[in-house]
Amino acid sequence: MFLNTLTRRKVYARWTRPGKFDRNLIVIGAGAAGLVSAYIAAATKAKVTLIEAHKMGGDCLNYGCVPSKALIKSAKLAHHIRHADHYGLQGTTPTFSFARVMERVHGVIADIAPHDSVERYADLGVEVLQGYARLIDPWTVEVAFPDGSTQRLTTRSIIIATGAAPFVPPLPGIDDVGYLTSDTLWDKLRDRTEAPKRLVVLGGGPIGTELAQAFARLGSQVTQIEMAPRLMIREDAEVSALVQAALERDGVAVLTGYKALACGVTDGAKWIEVEHQGQTRRIAFDDLIAAVGRSPRLKGFGLEELGIPVNRVVETNDYLETLYPNILAAGDVAGPYQFTHTASHQAWFATVNALFGSFKRFKADYRVIPWATFSDPEVARVGLSEAEAVAQNIPHEVTRYGIDDLDRAIADGSAEGFVKVLTVPGKDRILGVTLVGAHAGDLIAEFVLAMKHGLGLSKILGTIHIYPTLAEANKYAAGEWRRAHVNPALLAIAERYHRWRRG
Repeated sequence: MFLNTLTRRKVYARWTRPGKFDRNLIVIGAGAAGLVSAYIAAATKAKVTLIEAHKMGGDCLNYGCVPSKALIKSAKLAHHIRHADHYGLQGTTPTFSFARVMERVHGVIADIAPHDSVERYADLGVEVLQGYARLIDPWTVEVAFPDGSTQRLTTRSIIIATGAAPFVPPLPGIDDVGYLTSDTLWDKLRDRTEAPKRLVVLGGGPIGTELAQAFARLGSQVTQIEMAPRLMIREDAEVSALVQAALERDGVAVLTGYKALACGVTDGAKWIEVEHQGQTRRIAFDDLIAAVGRSPRLKGFGLEELGIPVNRVVETNDYLETLYPNILAAGDVAGPYQFTHTASHQAWFATVNALFGSFKRFKADYRVIPWATFSDPEVARVGLSEAEAVAQNIPHEVTRYGIDDLDRAIADGSAEGFVKVLTVPGKDRILGVTLVGAHAGDLIAEFVLAMKHGLGLSKILGTIHIYPTLAEANKYAAGEWRRAHVNPALLAIAERYHRWRRG
Protein backbone atom coordinates (compact mmCIF):
# COMPACT_ATOMS: atom_id res chain seq x y z
CA MET A 1 0.00 0.00 0.00
CA PHE A 2 2.82 2.42 0.93
CA LEU A 3 4.68 1.71 -2.33
CA ASN A 4 1.49 2.28 -4.35
CA THR A 5 0.94 5.61 -2.65
CA LEU A 6 4.54 6.66 -3.27
CA THR A 7 4.33 5.67 -6.94
CA ARG A 8 1.13 7.65 -7.41
CA ARG A 9 2.68 10.73 -5.84
CA LYS A 10 5.62 10.56 -8.24
CA VAL A 11 3.32 10.27 -11.26
CA TYR A 12 1.36 13.37 -10.28
CA ALA A 13 4.35 15.38 -9.00
CA ARG A 14 4.73 17.66 -12.02
CA TRP A 15 1.04 18.64 -12.08
CA THR A 16 -0.93 21.10 -9.98
CA ARG A 17 -4.08 19.47 -8.73
CA PRO A 18 -7.21 21.69 -8.76
CA GLY A 19 -8.61 22.76 -5.42
CA LYS A 20 -12.07 21.56 -6.44
CA PHE A 21 -13.64 19.79 -9.39
CA ASP A 22 -16.48 20.63 -11.77
CA ARG A 23 -17.41 16.96 -12.18
CA ASN A 24 -16.91 13.52 -10.75
CA LEU A 25 -16.32 11.91 -14.13
CA ILE A 26 -15.68 12.87 -17.74
CA VAL A 27 -16.13 10.17 -20.38
CA ILE A 28 -14.50 10.70 -23.79
CA GLY A 29 -16.36 8.83 -26.53
CA ALA A 30 -20.04 7.87 -26.85
CA GLY A 31 -19.72 4.35 -28.19
CA ALA A 32 -20.64 1.27 -26.20
CA ALA A 33 -18.02 1.74 -23.47
CA GLY A 34 -18.64 5.46 -23.13
CA LEU A 35 -22.42 5.19 -23.04
CA VAL A 36 -22.41 2.48 -20.40
CA SER A 37 -19.85 4.39 -18.32
CA ALA A 38 -21.96 7.55 -18.42
CA TYR A 39 -25.12 5.60 -17.63
CA ILE A 40 -23.60 3.93 -14.56
CA ALA A 41 -22.17 7.21 -13.30
CA ALA A 42 -25.52 8.98 -13.64
CA ALA A 43 -27.34 6.06 -12.02
CA THR A 44 -25.09 6.37 -8.97
CA LYS A 45 -25.82 10.13 -8.84
CA ALA A 46 -22.33 11.24 -9.91
CA LYS A 47 -21.97 14.43 -11.93
CA VAL A 48 -20.82 13.12 -15.31
CA THR A 49 -20.05 14.69 -18.68
CA LEU A 50 -19.97 12.64 -21.88
CA ILE A 51 -18.00 14.12 -24.80
CA GLU A 52 -18.47 12.89 -28.38
CA ALA A 53 -16.87 14.40 -31.47
CA HIS A 54 -19.03 12.68 -34.06
CA LYS A 55 -22.12 10.47 -33.73
CA MET A 56 -23.74 9.17 -30.56
CA GLY A 57 -23.72 5.39 -30.47
CA GLY A 58 -20.24 5.15 -31.91
CA ASP A 59 -19.12 2.57 -34.43
CA CYS A 60 -21.53 -0.20 -33.47
CA LEU A 61 -24.69 1.77 -34.11
CA ASN A 62 -23.55 3.83 -37.08
CA TYR A 63 -21.05 1.67 -38.97
CA GLY A 64 -20.68 -1.78 -37.48
CA CYS A 65 -23.01 -4.16 -35.67
CA VAL A 66 -26.32 -2.52 -36.54
CA PRO A 67 -25.97 -1.72 -40.26
CA SER A 68 -24.09 -4.92 -41.04
CA LYS A 69 -26.74 -7.10 -39.42
CA ALA A 70 -29.48 -5.21 -41.25
CA LEU A 71 -27.66 -5.83 -44.53
CA ILE A 72 -27.11 -9.50 -43.67
CA LYS A 73 -30.85 -9.93 -43.02
CA SER A 74 -31.77 -8.53 -46.44
CA ALA A 75 -29.11 -10.67 -48.07
CA LYS A 76 -30.38 -13.79 -46.31
CA LEU A 77 -33.90 -13.12 -47.52
CA ALA A 78 -32.62 -12.73 -51.08
CA HIS A 79 -30.82 -16.05 -50.62
CA HIS A 80 -34.01 -17.75 -49.44
CA ILE A 81 -35.97 -16.40 -52.42
CA ARG A 82 -33.29 -17.67 -54.78
CA HIS A 83 -33.35 -21.09 -53.13
CA ALA A 84 -37.05 -21.33 -52.24
CA ASP A 85 -37.17 -24.76 -53.90
CA HIS A 86 -35.28 -25.98 -50.83
CA TYR A 87 -38.55 -25.36 -48.94
CA GLY A 88 -40.91 -26.79 -51.54
CA LEU A 89 -41.63 -23.41 -53.13
CA GLN A 90 -40.78 -21.87 -56.49
CA GLY A 91 -37.22 -20.55 -56.48
CA THR A 92 -36.67 -17.37 -58.44
CA THR A 93 -34.12 -14.62 -58.90
CA PRO A 94 -34.94 -11.84 -56.45
CA THR A 95 -35.57 -8.44 -57.97
CA PHE A 96 -34.84 -5.39 -55.85
CA SER A 97 -33.25 -1.98 -55.73
CA PHE A 98 -30.01 -1.98 -53.81
CA ALA A 99 -30.77 1.63 -52.88
CA ARG A 100 -33.94 0.39 -51.12
CA VAL A 101 -31.87 -2.17 -49.22
CA MET A 102 -29.50 0.56 -48.09
CA GLU A 103 -32.46 2.78 -47.25
CA ARG A 104 -33.69 0.04 -44.93
CA VAL A 105 -30.22 -0.22 -43.36
CA HIS A 106 -30.25 3.49 -42.56
CA GLY A 107 -33.83 3.17 -41.34
CA VAL A 108 -32.75 0.53 -38.85
CA ILE A 109 -29.97 2.81 -37.61
CA ALA A 110 -32.50 5.62 -37.20
CA ASP A 111 -34.90 3.36 -35.29
CA ILE A 112 -32.22 2.30 -32.81
CA ALA A 113 -30.53 5.71 -32.53
CA PRO A 114 -32.92 7.04 -29.83
CA HIS A 115 -31.52 4.40 -27.46
CA ASP A 116 -28.15 6.17 -27.69
CA SER A 117 -29.32 9.75 -28.24
CA VAL A 118 -28.26 12.97 -26.56
CA GLU A 119 -31.84 13.43 -25.39
CA ARG A 120 -32.02 10.04 -23.68
CA TYR A 121 -28.76 10.50 -21.83
CA ALA A 122 -29.63 14.05 -20.85
CA ASP A 123 -32.85 12.70 -19.36
CA LEU A 124 -30.77 10.19 -17.41
CA GLY A 125 -28.77 13.03 -15.90
CA VAL A 126 -25.72 12.98 -18.17
CA GLU A 127 -24.31 16.22 -19.55
CA VAL A 128 -23.55 15.53 -23.22
CA LEU A 129 -21.15 17.79 -25.12
CA GLN A 130 -20.58 17.50 -28.87
CA GLY A 131 -16.94 18.38 -29.49
CA TYR A 132 -13.33 17.22 -29.51
CA ALA A 133 -11.80 16.39 -26.12
CA ARG A 134 -8.13 16.76 -25.20
CA LEU A 135 -6.45 16.08 -21.87
CA ILE A 136 -4.62 19.14 -20.51
CA ASP A 137 -3.53 17.53 -17.24
CA PRO A 138 -4.73 14.52 -15.24
CA TRP A 139 -7.83 16.39 -14.08
CA THR A 140 -8.54 18.87 -16.88
CA VAL A 141 -10.20 18.24 -20.23
CA GLU A 142 -10.48 20.89 -22.94
CA VAL A 143 -13.42 20.61 -25.31
CA ALA A 144 -13.19 22.18 -28.77
CA PHE A 145 -16.66 22.80 -30.16
CA PRO A 146 -17.64 22.89 -33.86
CA ASP A 147 -18.11 26.69 -33.73
CA GLY A 148 -14.44 27.15 -32.78
CA SER A 149 -15.02 27.89 -29.11
CA THR A 150 -13.37 25.91 -26.31
CA GLN A 151 -14.18 25.07 -22.71
CA ARG A 152 -12.05 23.58 -19.96
CA LEU A 153 -13.57 21.23 -17.41
CA THR A 154 -12.06 19.77 -14.26
CA THR A 155 -12.92 16.31 -13.00
CA ARG A 156 -11.80 13.81 -10.42
CA SER A 157 -11.68 10.95 -12.94
CA ILE A 158 -11.61 10.43 -16.71
CA ILE A 159 -12.52 7.40 -18.82
CA ILE A 160 -11.05 7.18 -22.32
CA ALA A 161 -13.50 5.32 -24.54
CA THR A 162 -12.53 6.57 -28.00
CA GLY A 163 -13.02 3.27 -29.83
CA ALA A 164 -11.29 2.14 -33.00
CA ALA A 165 -11.31 2.84 -36.72
CA PRO A 166 -10.74 0.59 -39.76
CA PHE A 167 -7.09 -0.10 -40.52
CA VAL A 168 -6.25 0.54 -44.16
CA PRO A 169 -3.19 -1.40 -45.31
CA PRO A 170 -0.44 0.74 -46.87
CA LEU A 171 -0.75 -0.82 -50.31
CA PRO A 172 0.77 1.18 -53.16
CA GLY A 173 -2.06 2.73 -55.17
CA ILE A 174 -4.85 1.97 -52.71
CA ASP A 175 -5.77 5.66 -52.46
CA ASP A 176 -6.03 5.85 -56.26
CA VAL A 177 -8.75 3.19 -56.47
CA GLY A 178 -11.08 4.84 -53.92
CA TYR A 179 -11.38 2.06 -51.37
CA LEU A 180 -14.31 1.53 -49.00
CA THR A 181 -14.22 0.47 -45.35
CA SER A 182 -16.81 -0.93 -42.98
CA ASP A 183 -17.23 2.69 -41.81
CA THR A 184 -17.63 4.42 -45.18
CA LEU A 185 -19.50 1.92 -47.36
CA TRP A 186 -22.89 2.67 -45.81
CA ASP A 187 -22.93 6.24 -47.09
CA LYS A 188 -20.87 5.80 -50.27
CA LEU A 189 -23.07 2.97 -51.58
CA ARG A 190 -26.30 4.42 -50.25
CA ASP A 191 -27.79 5.71 -53.51
CA ARG A 192 -26.72 2.94 -55.87
CA THR A 193 -29.53 1.02 -57.50
CA GLU A 194 -27.37 -2.10 -57.75
CA ALA A 195 -24.79 -3.69 -55.52
CA PRO A 196 -21.18 -3.40 -56.75
CA LYS A 197 -20.81 -5.62 -59.81
CA ARG A 198 -17.25 -6.76 -59.11
CA LEU A 199 -16.27 -6.44 -55.46
CA VAL A 200 -12.98 -7.26 -53.78
CA VAL A 201 -13.08 -7.78 -50.02
CA LEU A 202 -9.61 -7.52 -48.55
CA GLY A 203 -9.54 -9.50 -45.32
CA GLY A 204 -10.76 -12.89 -44.12
CA GLY A 205 -11.72 -12.11 -40.56
CA PRO A 206 -15.26 -11.79 -39.21
CA ILE A 207 -16.00 -8.40 -40.83
CA GLY A 208 -14.65 -9.36 -44.24
CA THR A 209 -16.41 -12.73 -44.17
CA GLU A 210 -19.78 -11.27 -43.21
CA LEU A 211 -19.60 -8.56 -45.89
CA ALA A 212 -18.31 -10.90 -48.61
CA GLN A 213 -21.23 -13.30 -48.16
CA ALA A 214 -23.85 -10.56 -47.83
CA PHE A 215 -22.79 -8.74 -51.00
CA ALA A 216 -22.54 -12.02 -52.93
CA ARG A 217 -26.13 -12.83 -51.97
CA LEU A 218 -27.18 -9.37 -53.14
CA GLY A 219 -25.73 -9.96 -56.59
CA SER A 220 -22.09 -8.87 -56.41
CA GLN A 221 -19.33 -10.92 -57.97
CA VAL A 222 -17.15 -11.11 -54.86
CA THR A 223 -13.49 -12.02 -54.51
CA GLN A 224 -12.26 -12.32 -50.93
CA ILE A 225 -8.52 -12.08 -50.37
CA GLU A 226 -6.85 -13.29 -47.18
CA MET A 227 -3.10 -13.50 -46.57
CA ALA A 228 -3.45 -16.19 -43.88
CA PRO A 229 -3.79 -19.83 -44.97
CA ARG A 230 -7.50 -19.85 -44.12
CA LEU A 231 -10.45 -17.64 -43.24
CA MET A 232 -11.19 -16.74 -39.62
CA ILE A 233 -7.76 -17.79 -38.45
CA ARG A 234 -8.69 -17.49 -34.75
CA GLU A 235 -11.14 -20.39 -35.06
CA ASP A 236 -10.42 -24.09 -35.51
CA ALA A 237 -9.51 -25.25 -39.01
CA GLU A 238 -12.74 -27.21 -39.43
CA VAL A 239 -14.73 -24.03 -38.71
CA SER A 240 -12.78 -22.14 -41.37
CA ALA A 241 -13.38 -24.92 -43.88
CA LEU A 242 -17.12 -25.02 -43.21
CA VAL A 243 -17.50 -21.24 -43.52
CA GLN A 244 -15.40 -21.11 -46.68
CA ALA A 245 -17.53 -23.83 -48.27
CA ALA A 246 -20.67 -21.84 -47.42
CA LEU A 247 -19.24 -18.68 -49.00
CA GLU A 248 -18.19 -20.53 -52.11
CA ARG A 249 -21.70 -21.97 -52.49
CA ASP A 250 -22.89 -18.36 -52.52
CA GLY A 251 -20.47 -17.56 -55.32
CA VAL A 252 -17.62 -15.94 -53.39
CA ALA A 253 -14.17 -16.61 -54.85
CA VAL A 254 -12.15 -17.18 -51.67
CA LEU A 255 -8.41 -16.70 -52.10
CA THR A 256 -6.52 -17.74 -48.96
CA GLY A 257 -2.76 -17.58 -48.76
CA TYR A 258 -2.78 -14.60 -51.14
CA LYS A 259 -0.78 -11.46 -50.33
CA ALA A 260 -2.01 -8.14 -51.71
CA LEU A 261 0.86 -6.27 -53.36
CA ALA A 262 -0.58 -3.14 -54.97
CA CYS A 263 -3.65 -1.49 -56.43
CA GLY A 264 -3.97 0.63 -59.53
CA VAL A 265 -6.04 1.95 -62.40
CA THR A 266 -5.22 1.12 -66.02
CA ASP A 267 -7.29 2.72 -68.81
CA GLY A 268 -10.00 3.49 -66.27
CA ALA A 269 -10.14 -0.10 -64.97
CA LYS A 270 -9.31 -0.77 -61.32
CA TRP A 271 -7.21 -3.75 -60.27
CA ILE A 272 -5.43 -5.31 -57.33
CA GLU A 273 -2.29 -7.38 -57.70
CA VAL A 274 -1.84 -10.41 -55.46
CA GLU A 275 0.88 -13.00 -54.96
CA HIS A 276 0.41 -16.68 -54.16
CA GLN A 277 3.18 -19.27 -54.02
CA GLY A 278 5.52 -17.05 -55.98
CA GLN A 279 3.00 -16.30 -58.74
CA THR A 280 1.36 -12.91 -59.22
CA ARG A 281 -1.96 -12.04 -60.82
CA ARG A 282 -4.23 -9.05 -61.18
CA ILE A 283 -7.90 -9.05 -60.24
CA ALA A 284 -10.19 -6.46 -61.79
CA PHE A 285 -12.85 -4.83 -59.62
CA ASP A 286 -15.31 -1.97 -59.42
CA ASP A 287 -15.19 -1.52 -55.63
CA LEU A 288 -12.83 -2.65 -52.90
CA ILE A 289 -13.59 -3.00 -49.19
CA ALA A 290 -10.61 -2.92 -46.85
CA ALA A 291 -11.58 -5.17 -43.93
CA VAL A 292 -8.24 -6.22 -42.46
CA GLY A 293 -8.86 -5.08 -38.89
CA ARG A 294 -9.41 -2.03 -36.72
CA SER A 295 -6.94 0.25 -34.94
CA PRO A 296 -7.69 2.03 -31.64
CA ARG A 297 -8.14 5.81 -31.83
CA LEU A 298 -5.18 7.10 -29.85
CA LYS A 299 -4.16 10.38 -31.47
CA GLY A 300 -5.31 13.88 -30.65
CA PHE A 301 -6.55 13.30 -27.11
CA GLY A 302 -3.47 14.53 -25.25
CA LEU A 303 -2.26 11.10 -24.18
CA GLU A 304 1.25 11.75 -25.49
CA GLU A 305 1.54 15.08 -23.69
CA LEU A 306 0.68 13.43 -20.39
CA GLY A 307 3.10 10.59 -21.06
CA ILE A 308 0.40 7.91 -20.94
CA PRO A 309 1.96 4.82 -22.56
CA VAL A 310 0.26 3.58 -25.71
CA ASN A 311 1.32 0.69 -27.86
CA ARG A 312 -1.32 -1.09 -29.88
CA VAL A 313 -3.82 0.12 -27.28
CA VAL A 314 -3.79 2.40 -24.25
CA GLU A 315 -1.77 0.57 -21.61
CA THR A 316 -3.81 -0.18 -18.49
CA ASN A 317 -3.45 -2.33 -15.41
CA ASP A 318 -5.87 -5.01 -14.21
CA TYR A 319 -8.20 -2.28 -12.95
CA LEU A 320 -8.25 -0.50 -16.36
CA GLU A 321 -6.20 2.36 -14.90
CA THR A 322 -3.57 4.08 -17.02
CA LEU A 323 -0.32 5.55 -15.76
CA TYR A 324 -2.53 7.96 -13.82
CA PRO A 325 -4.92 5.97 -11.61
CA ASN A 326 -7.70 8.54 -12.06
CA ILE A 327 -7.53 8.17 -15.85
CA LEU A 328 -8.95 4.86 -17.06
CA ALA A 329 -9.68 3.31 -20.46
CA ALA A 330 -12.40 0.95 -21.70
CA GLY A 331 -13.53 -0.58 -24.97
CA ASP A 332 -11.60 -1.03 -28.20
CA VAL A 333 -9.05 1.61 -27.21
CA ALA A 334 -8.08 -0.49 -24.19
CA GLY A 335 -8.22 -3.98 -25.73
CA PRO A 336 -7.69 -6.88 -25.54
CA TYR A 337 -10.99 -7.58 -27.34
CA GLN A 338 -12.85 -5.53 -29.93
CA PHE A 339 -16.43 -6.49 -29.21
CA THR A 340 -19.31 -4.21 -28.28
CA HIS A 341 -20.35 -6.48 -25.44
CA THR A 342 -16.80 -6.54 -24.07
CA ALA A 343 -16.67 -2.73 -24.19
CA SER A 344 -19.86 -2.61 -22.14
CA HIS A 345 -18.44 -5.20 -19.76
CA GLN A 346 -15.24 -3.19 -19.24
CA ALA A 347 -17.24 0.00 -18.76
CA TRP A 348 -18.70 -1.33 -15.51
CA PHE A 349 -15.25 -1.99 -14.04
CA ALA A 350 -13.80 1.29 -15.29
CA THR A 351 -16.69 3.36 -13.93
CA VAL A 352 -16.89 1.68 -10.54
CA ASN A 353 -13.13 1.95 -10.12
CA ALA A 354 -13.15 5.58 -11.24
CA LEU A 355 -15.90 6.62 -8.85
CA PHE A 356 -15.42 4.30 -5.89
CA GLY A 357 -11.84 3.05 -6.25
CA SER A 358 -10.74 4.80 -3.07
CA PHE A 359 -12.96 2.31 -1.18
CA LYS A 360 -12.66 -0.81 -3.35
CA ARG A 361 -11.35 -1.61 -6.81
CA PHE A 362 -12.33 -4.48 -9.09
CA LYS A 363 -10.11 -6.28 -11.58
CA ALA A 364 -11.62 -6.56 -15.06
CA ASP A 365 -12.83 -10.12 -15.54
CA TYR A 366 -12.08 -11.72 -18.92
CA ARG A 367 -12.55 -15.34 -17.92
CA VAL A 368 -15.71 -15.90 -19.96
CA ILE A 369 -15.81 -13.79 -23.13
CA PRO A 370 -18.08 -14.99 -25.97
CA TRP A 371 -18.12 -13.79 -29.55
CA ALA A 372 -19.86 -14.57 -32.82
CA THR A 373 -19.41 -14.13 -36.55
CA PHE A 374 -22.74 -13.63 -38.30
CA SER A 375 -22.00 -15.53 -41.46
CA ASP A 376 -24.44 -18.18 -42.62
CA PRO A 377 -23.98 -20.54 -40.83
CA GLU A 378 -23.09 -18.45 -37.80
CA VAL A 379 -19.99 -19.16 -35.73
CA ALA A 380 -19.95 -18.55 -31.97
CA ARG A 381 -17.34 -19.33 -29.37
CA VAL A 382 -16.66 -18.96 -25.68
CA GLY A 383 -13.50 -20.06 -23.90
CA LEU A 384 -10.83 -22.24 -25.47
CA SER A 385 -10.88 -23.58 -28.99
CA GLU A 386 -9.45 -27.03 -29.58
CA ALA A 387 -6.42 -25.55 -31.37
CA GLU A 388 -5.73 -23.21 -28.45
CA ALA A 389 -5.97 -26.03 -25.94
CA VAL A 390 -3.48 -28.09 -27.95
CA ALA A 391 -1.11 -25.14 -28.44
CA GLN A 392 -1.16 -24.34 -24.72
CA ASN A 393 -0.81 -27.99 -23.66
CA ILE A 394 -4.03 -27.81 -21.66
CA PRO A 395 -5.43 -31.29 -20.92
CA HIS A 396 -8.90 -31.60 -22.39
CA GLU A 397 -11.55 -33.87 -23.84
CA VAL A 398 -13.59 -33.03 -26.91
CA THR A 399 -17.31 -33.80 -27.17
CA ARG A 400 -19.09 -33.17 -30.44
CA TYR A 401 -22.70 -33.14 -31.57
CA GLY A 402 -23.62 -32.71 -35.24
CA ILE A 403 -26.52 -30.33 -35.85
CA ASP A 404 -27.35 -32.30 -39.01
CA ASP A 405 -29.01 -34.76 -36.60
CA LEU A 406 -31.19 -32.15 -34.86
CA ASP A 407 -34.92 -32.40 -35.61
CA ARG A 408 -35.64 -28.65 -35.65
CA ALA A 409 -32.62 -27.92 -37.84
CA ILE A 410 -33.79 -30.58 -40.30
CA ALA A 411 -37.31 -29.09 -40.34
CA ASP A 412 -35.90 -25.59 -40.87
CA GLY A 413 -33.60 -26.68 -43.68
CA SER A 414 -30.57 -25.56 -41.69
CA ALA A 415 -29.13 -28.94 -40.71
CA GLU A 416 -25.51 -27.84 -40.93
CA GLY A 417 -22.88 -27.31 -38.28
CA PHE A 418 -21.94 -28.71 -34.90
CA VAL A 419 -21.51 -28.11 -31.19
CA LYS A 420 -17.99 -28.82 -29.92
CA VAL A 421 -17.36 -28.74 -26.18
CA LEU A 422 -13.98 -28.94 -24.46
CA THR A 423 -14.03 -30.27 -20.91
CA VAL A 424 -11.57 -31.16 -18.17
CA PRO A 425 -10.61 -34.84 -18.66
CA GLY A 426 -13.03 -37.07 -16.80
CA LYS A 427 -15.13 -34.12 -15.60
CA ASP A 428 -18.00 -32.13 -17.03
CA ARG A 429 -16.43 -28.72 -16.31
CA ILE A 430 -16.49 -26.69 -19.53
CA LEU A 431 -13.25 -25.19 -20.86
CA GLY A 432 -14.64 -23.88 -24.12
CA VAL A 433 -17.40 -24.24 -26.69
CA THR A 434 -17.46 -23.69 -30.43
CA LEU A 435 -20.90 -23.63 -32.02
CA VAL A 436 -21.47 -23.50 -35.78
CA GLY A 437 -24.97 -23.34 -37.21
CA ALA A 438 -28.12 -21.28 -37.50
CA HIS A 439 -28.50 -18.84 -34.59
CA ALA A 440 -25.21 -19.95 -33.04
CA GLY A 441 -24.79 -16.47 -31.58
CA ASP A 442 -27.98 -16.99 -29.57
CA LEU A 443 -27.41 -20.64 -28.66
CA ILE A 444 -23.98 -20.00 -27.15
CA ALA A 445 -25.57 -18.02 -24.30
CA GLU A 446 -26.44 -21.17 -22.35
CA PHE A 447 -22.81 -22.22 -22.32
CA VAL A 448 -21.68 -18.70 -21.39
CA LEU A 449 -23.99 -18.81 -18.39
CA ALA A 450 -22.75 -22.28 -17.43
CA MET A 451 -19.09 -21.28 -17.61
CA LYS A 452 -19.66 -18.01 -15.76
CA HIS A 453 -21.32 -19.75 -12.83
CA GLY A 454 -19.37 -23.01 -12.79
CA LEU A 455 -22.18 -25.23 -14.09
CA GLY A 456 -21.11 -28.39 -15.87
CA LEU A 457 -22.59 -30.33 -18.76
CA SER A 458 -24.61 -32.47 -16.35
CA LYS A 459 -26.63 -29.39 -15.36
CA ILE A 460 -27.33 -28.59 -19.03
CA LEU A 461 -28.36 -32.21 -19.66
CA GLY A 462 -30.70 -32.08 -16.68
CA THR A 463 -32.41 -28.90 -17.91
CA ILE A 464 -35.65 -29.28 -19.88
CA HIS A 465 -35.30 -27.86 -23.39
CA ILE A 466 -38.43 -27.27 -25.47
CA TYR A 467 -38.96 -29.65 -28.38
CA PRO A 468 -38.44 -28.99 -31.22
CA THR A 469 -35.92 -26.16 -30.88
CA LEU A 470 -32.38 -25.45 -31.96
CA ALA A 471 -31.46 -25.08 -28.29
CA GLU A 472 -31.79 -28.86 -27.92
CA ALA A 473 -28.40 -29.07 -29.62
CA ASN A 474 -26.83 -27.92 -26.35
CA LYS A 475 -28.61 -30.65 -24.40
CA TYR A 476 -27.67 -33.32 -26.93
CA ALA A 477 -24.02 -32.24 -26.81
CA ALA A 478 -24.18 -32.70 -23.04
CA GLY A 479 -25.81 -36.09 -23.64
CA GLU A 480 -22.92 -37.14 -25.87
CA TRP A 481 -20.54 -36.32 -23.03
CA ARG A 482 -22.61 -38.35 -20.57
CA ARG A 483 -22.71 -41.41 -22.86
CA ALA A 484 -18.94 -41.29 -23.17
CA HIS A 485 -18.55 -41.28 -19.38
CA VAL A 486 -20.91 -44.03 -18.30
CA ASN A 487 -19.25 -46.43 -15.85
CA PRO A 488 -19.03 -49.87 -17.56
CA ALA A 489 -18.95 -51.68 -14.21
CA LEU A 490 -22.22 -50.06 -13.14
CA LEU A 491 -23.80 -51.00 -16.49
CA ALA A 492 -22.74 -54.59 -15.99
CA ILE A 493 -24.30 -54.60 -12.53
CA ALA A 494 -27.50 -53.09 -13.92
CA GLU A 495 -27.63 -55.74 -16.63
CA ARG A 496 -27.30 -58.57 -14.08
CA TYR A 497 -29.97 -56.94 -11.90
CA HIS A 498 -32.47 -56.78 -14.76
CA ARG A 499 -31.69 -60.41 -15.72
CA TRP A 500 -32.37 -61.46 -12.12
CA ARG A 501 -35.65 -59.51 -12.10
CA ARG A 502 -36.85 -61.42 -15.17
CA GLY A 503 -36.43 -64.69 -13.31
